[in-house]
Amino acid sequence: MEKPVHKMSFHTAGAGKFFFEVLGTMDLFEREKEEKVGKDAPLAWRMRPRSLDEFIGQGHILGPGKLLRRAIEADRITSLMLYGPPGCGKTTLAAVIANATQSHFSRLNAVTSGVADIRRMLEEARGRRRLRGKKTILFIDEIHRFNKAQQDALMPDVEEGTVVLIGATIHNPYFSINSPLLSRSQIFELVSLSEDELKIIMERALRDKERGLGRFKVKMDEEAFAHLASVSDGDARRALNALEIGVLTTQPKDGIIHFTLPVAEESIQKKAVVYDRDGDSHYDTASAFIKSMRGSDPDAALYWLAKMLYAGEDPRFIARRIVICAAEDVGNADPQALVLANAALQVSEFVGLPEAKIPLAQATAYIASAPKSNSSYLAISEALQDVEKERTETVPKHLQDSSYPGAAKLGRGESYQYPHQFEGHFIKQDYRPGKKVYYRPSDQGYEVKIKERLDKWRKKKNSGEKS
Repeated sequence: MEKPVHKMSFHTAGAGKFFFEVLGTMDLFEREKEEKVGKDAPLAWRMRPRSLDEFIGQGHILGPGKLLRRAIEADRITSLMLYGPPGCGKTTLAAVIANATQSHFSRLNAVTSGVADIRRMLEEARGRRRLRGKKTILFIDEIHRFNKAQQDALMPDVEEGTVVLIGATIHNPYFSINSPLLSRSQIFELVSLSEDELKIIMERALRDKERGLGRFKVKMDEEAFAHLASVSDGDARRALNALEIGVLTTQPKDGIIHFTLPVAEESIQKKAVVYDRDGDSHYDTASAFIKSMRGSDPDAALYWLAKMLYAGEDPRFIARRIVICAAEDVGNADPQALVLANAALQVSEFVGLPEAKIPLAQATAYIASAPKSNSSYLAISEALQDVEKERTETVPKHLQDSSYPGAAKLGRGESYQYPHQFEGHFIKQDYRPGKKVYYRPSDQGYEVKIKERLDKWRKKKNSGEKS
């Protein structure tokens, strides 16, 4: 018979008091640590909003009356997955939620944490809930990096409500998070901040004397502001870090720090280019890009492509220009040009920048180097002009639809001849009244072969031959 195992135990009240004191001491240490770190932390960390009213951006989920805002204000938060690009406010929003709901905020990073860290956090949350009645928000940054076992370790406590899980990820959670965990969470997609929103955030940092740069006298040039907002590409962290570097490294003159465009360029390590997305430079550069491809100069086309990419142009705008050029200026001289251009459009949307620059460059170089023909463009332009200005022709009886009941009685499709039943899959047949020619293949590239076939068929049609 096995001997009973004797375990050390506390009296229930004593154990509770001991655990309460331990948790209280841990919270005190955490607060002291945060205060100490806060003094030396980067501007982006110090300026993190503490309430919903301070939070900038994400109006589609946090605006008045929106679901997430209502849930936060009513203290009815359930587990969440926050999905969006870097610097859009995922971590900040989690902390704001914790402040607004008076919950304890625990944080893990999936890159540096394992199952043991998860279990420790969950055990602390159970004690906090049991002894102090306080909820715990467990924020896991880059949660997509947790493997299946690590994600499964969260399931029981999420299910029981021991913790409110907030996961942050830059990847689509439907592809990177386990289905059971996903089904117990609400998913909110955050978007990149606009340039105007970034300017508001930077202006606030310049005014704030307690947490920001308000103790400095800074004269900020408008073009410097615009450059930081543009180049930061919707990332508030990047914008604030560049702002802080510029202010702290610029020597004041007469007590004033002049934050100019060159300072902004140096602070964010990216040169400003003259490129107004809504102005002349935008359209001039796009025009030069298309004309360089049309003019068979791949080097020039790639330069203008690089300028647009560097300036932050939407890759979809660039891809659409490439597709248009492939159809209008290359056409059937090289039918593969349009196939490649369309592939570049789809791939660039799928992978996004910076990798999208590769398929865009490939398509640009191919189209610029391809034989050129605008015969298809001229053909449809002339046909459209005739439809617009001349009498609209009706469809001949033998070409009309004969697939529905009663069509034969109306003479629909009568006497139509199926070309595949004849030699060379061609038979003389009128497909429209008149003999006007619209499509005139050029002597470039593959259109040489198209021209040979059309000349042969047109000759047979005009001579009366059937095949």
